[in-house]
Amino acid sequence: MLLNSILVKTEFYNKLSNLNFIKSKMLNKNIGLGYFRWIVKNTFFKVFNQKIKLNNKNTDLTEVRKEMTIAEISHLIAFIFVVFFALYKSISDSYWHGFVIMIVNVLMNLYPSLLQQEHKRRIDRLMEAVDCNKSYCGTN
Repeated sequence: MLLNSILVKTEFYNKLSNLNFIKSKMLNKNIGLGYFRWIVKNTFFKVFNQKIKLNNKNTDLTEVRKEMTIAEISHLIAFIFVVFFALYKSISDSYWHGFVIMIVNVLMNLYPSLLQQEHKRRIDRLMEAVDCNKSYCGTN
């Protein structure tokens, strides 16, 4: 989170805020992102970040997207950090330790990041539709 707060102030952060690792809905489905979304939505994980919740139609989508970006990049930074730690443990202890660490890392850092990317794409479409409705898009 500390590294993320430093990155927010850079120009590079704008590039990071529009990351899309997996654009295909089918691939997201095949890797089990839907199941992961269900777990987050229906278990105690739902209480972790209340800032990225759409409560009603008056919710500021730009602010929600910003909070999603912060969460996504924080998880990516944590994922990369733990990858190096898992590699170290694989070399110093055993491959089994590194493998177990990586499984937990994927579930606790990579999947949340991918889920945030999917939700950001949905919010972008929603924001585009709202802007289009405000400006009477497609009509003269």
